[in-house]
Amino acid sequence: MFTNVKAVLFDLDGTLIDSAPDLGAAANRMRIKRGLSVLPLDQYRPLAGAGARGMLSIGFGLTPDADNFNAMREEFFAEFERDLIANTVVFDQVDELIQTIEQRGYLWGVVTNKAERFTLPTTQQMPLFRNASCIVSGDTTPHAKPHPMPLLEAAKRAGALPEECIYVGDDERDIVAGLAAGMQTVAVQYGYLGANADTRSWGAQATIAQPLQLLSLLT
Repeated sequence: MFTNVKAVLFDLDGTLIDSAPDLGAAANRMRIKRGLSVLPLDQYRPLAGAGARGMLSIGFGLTPDADNFNAMREEFFAEFERDLIANTVVFDQVDELIQTIEQRGYLWGVVTNKAERFTLPTTQQMPLFRNASCIVSGDTTPHAKPHPMPLLEAAKRAGALPEECIYVGDDERDIVAGLAAGMQTVAVQYGYLGANADTRSWGAQATIAQPLQLLSLLT
């Protein structure tokens, strides 16, 4: 059980929303342009949390040190921006989770590594986020997760002290950032986990397999 909680902060992709279909579709459009066949979503999904880097790795075997990586990344960004939420959905139970968090009087917000050019249109178009106290993107502060700065900025915007916040995420960097910020942390097992991910080794104070399980941790 967590006590003295004022705000619950969440990672975005893989924690609140499933954007893997649109990320994979952007990479597949790039493949089609080059006369390549589309790849199934199941191949893209495990690396959806890595954004462009993950999609280009699956779609083209590219790594950030490749000569054409930057150009390919910009092309991917343009493709993704065309259809940000065409097939993006809220994970099962998340609507009920957020509704209950609001009813219980907690503040809540988002801290993501996704750039603001994608984060703001996404959250503005999805009703889930209408009452969020803060939306902090990967380029809102000079550092992205696993640095704690974005989480500290979110706490400040929400009007809570770091020790009054819980941070919930589906990647080890989320837990590293949360702990470094002095927050209590929860690792989720339903997001974009790689095949060998061991959430219990990340050091989070709790682990949940479904969104609504978070409620049982809040007193």
